[in-house]
Amino acid sequence: MKAFTYAALPARVVFGAGAVAQLAAEVEKLGGKRALVLSTPGRAASVKAIVASLGARCAGFYDKAVMHVPFEVAEDARRVARELGADCCVAVGGGSTIGLGKAIAAASGLPVLAVPTTYSGSEMTPIYGLTERGMKRTQRDAKVLPRTVIYDPQLTLGLPPGTSAASGMNAIAHCVEAMYAQDANPIVSLMAEEGIRALATSLPLIVTNPQDLEARSDALYGAWLAGVSLGAVGMALHHKLCHTLGGTWNLPHAETHAIVLPHAVRYNRDAAPEAMARIARALGAKDAPTGLYDLETRLGLKVKLADLGMQEADLERAAGLATQAPYPNPAPIELAGVLALLQNAYAGRRPS
Repeated sequence: MKAFTYAALPARVVFGAGAVAQLAAEVEKLGGKRALVLSTPGRAASVKAIVASLGARCAGFYDKAVMHVPFEVAEDARRVARELGADCCVAVGGGSTIGLGKAIAAASGLPVLAVPTTYSGSEMTPIYGLTERGMKRTQRDAKVLPRTVIYDPQLTLGLPPGTSAASGMNAIAHCVEAMYAQDANPIVSLMAEEGIRALATSLPLIVTNPQDLEARSDALYGAWLAGVSLGAVGMALHHKLCHTLGGTWNLPHAETHAIVLPHAVRYNRDAAPEAMARIARALGAKDAPTGLYDLETRLGLKVKLADLGMQEADLERAAGLATQAPYPNPAPIELAGVLALLQNAYAGRRPS
């Protein structure tokens, strides 16, 4: 076995149907007395109902979380936290909301308690990103890692099938890149492979029956493993591309991950054979990139960047931006190859 380094990230996880009932007790365990509750505009009413148990421990609500965490939104949320005298944040939602909580923590050190309602996995990583002047930049900082995460699959029952599928593929992307990361190790690879298996098994069941609580639980378990995997190691070409496409062209986060993933895996297939074998095994497929593509079509997801509003004329610029400061990657980063990858993703071709 090759030598490796593994550093476990500290987090308290409360998992199970109905677990959100423990929210007030978990905030108390953090020492929180004035929690700022975060949500997106569309989920504000439902989030208020979820956190009603906080009572006087709720200092206020901030319901302006949006995709890719624009710098000006982060600054406004930080201002509100200061003015309210908040001593912690409770982020209820997906990656956009949890990402906003991390942005507040990065500037203030306030502890974050996350209640994920999608499968983004952001709640288990010390990674956060801010978008400013059309560029999304990500950073790692241990102080933004949520201190406590409450996983309640009942809160995901209302997530539409298409959104569930895209969010789950986003989580699978975290597992995939964790396996061939520059600092990959066998412990993380075990979690990542299990995460792919759990998600690949549960997502088709959710699309068929969104009220399947057992499948929802399995998907949330897979998302947890995906977040842990991504948080423990670095990212590669796939994430660089998605950060570029999302930050500069404001493409939807989860859907972009789903479309790009099979093509990024095809780009790396020959350079990471052991990881590819494990990915294929977790999918129950013969080949990793085609297995991912076929899973997405089975889930009814869009497979073309063109369907997200990306313009073909912008592909060359996107390839250039993604290759200017690339993340470490198994296969060499070459402009022509990355452009071909994006062209295939734009057209929705099945990886060969």
